[in-house]
Amino acid sequence: RIGRLVLRAALQHPDVEVVALNDPFIEANYMVYQFGYDTVHGRYKGEVSHEGSNLIVDGKKIKVHNCKDPSTIPWGADDVDIVVESSGVFTTTEKAGTHLTGGAKRVIISAPSADAPMFVMGVNEEQFKPDMKVISNASCTTNCLAPLAKVIHDKYGIVEGLMTTVHAATGTQRVVDAPSAKDWRGGRSVFNNIIPSSTGAAKAVGKVIPSLNGKLTGMAFRVPTPDVSVVDLTVRLEKGATKEELDKAIKEASESEKLKGILGYTDLPLVSSDMLQTTFSSVYDSQASISLNDNFVKLISWYDNEFAYSCRVIDLAVYVSQKQ
Repeated sequence: RIGRLVLRAALQHPDVEVVALNDPFIEANYMVYQFGYDTVHGRYKGEVSHEGSNLIVDGKKIKVHNCKDPSTIPWGADDVDIVVESSGVFTTTEKAGTHLTGGAKRVIISAPSADAPMFVMGVNEEQFKPDMKVISNASCTTNCLAPLAKVIHDKYGIVEGLMTTVHAATGTQRVVDAPSAKDWRGGRSVFNNIIPSSTGAAKAVGKVIPSLNGKLTGMAFRVPTPDVSVVDLTVRLEKGATKEELDKAIKEASESEKLKGILGYTDLPLVSSDMLQTTFSSVYDSQASISLNDNFVKLISWYDNEFAYSCRVIDLAVYVSQKQ
């Protein structure tokens, strides 16, 4: 699913050319249908068709491969510079690195990785080095949380904090109750429940902001909505700040060169559906955020966990391509 949305985001970016894609399970004619029609994000506004095994989008031919083993995909023959690995299966350096065997020059994993360097645009992308051939764009939740946490930590210092993400349903969940040996609650119907779940997103912030390592942890509630999630970051501050000062600091950061287009700000009484297809990684909600006192605050930030994340994958691809 993220792969299709990354394709939509790529087609909107003037510096990106999509030349090939791989899906071992569906043919090009079915790709036309899946890419052209989306329950959450609507119909693709351009033209989609196929010619043999090639996908044609807005007149542009995209070569389609159907390989199960990434090492057999002929990326080199297609002159591919960067592969976005969005299957959710090959998330380690070794496994995702098999794309390099076929001739890809670099791989971006669209998921957290146990060992690949993780980058969050607006937070730590400057730590990228050209010899890093396999990297991760972290998770959608880390992409929401990290920019907000960085702004607050840089200005006021975060002593410690807890994060909760109220997260939209994803494809890993069950439509009806079914066995799930790894996570019993995760086996319950996504339609009928609010489901507590684990997430490594808060701890992952410590990987992209080392000074926050060990200071944040969190959990998730999976809720029966199709897209858009919200982070609740509750922190104790080292340097006290009024709610008004926090709002001002975040608004100014959202307008800065580094975070413009990544961190958003709203003072309107919005709800989740209003954030559908936002391209911001994180949209701070000043009305929903509260403080108990100057050192103990709850910060609320929205994110389209599908499309905004896909946009950041493309932004990261463009960024690293300029550093080669």
